[in-house]
Amino acid sequence: MEKACVDLNELINVFSNTHGAVYQSDKLNCFYVDFGGKFARYNCLSLQKLKKAVEAIDIEELLLNTHRADFELVTFNGCEHIYLLSALEIVALKSLLQGTFTMFKLNHMISDCLYRLVV
Repeated sequence: MEKACVDLNELINVFSNTHGAVYQSDKLNCFYVDFGGKFARYNCLSLQKLKKAVEAIDIEELLLNTHRADFELVTFNGCEHIYLLSALEIVALKSLLQGTFTMFKLNHMISDCLYRLVV
């Protein structure tokens, strides 16, 4: 999906680093991952599956195995997006997704604390 199809003013930046960004759309109830020149839409479950797929890649084995390329194909069942990533790109995407889910947890903890203060 191209960025031109999405009104970027309606998106909330969940987390970004030098390699990409993850945005949330409350209006469409989805997330957008801007990484590696690709702007892909995911629902909550798909974003969790993407994180699990990326974290399952053994970077050390990928780099040390001389019988295969230093690239990995990242996808999962039910996903229409495919990433062909180098070892460095895998580390960058892993960092982006870990930061995103850390922000989700932080937001939940803050909301929980504020709720307890009010009640």
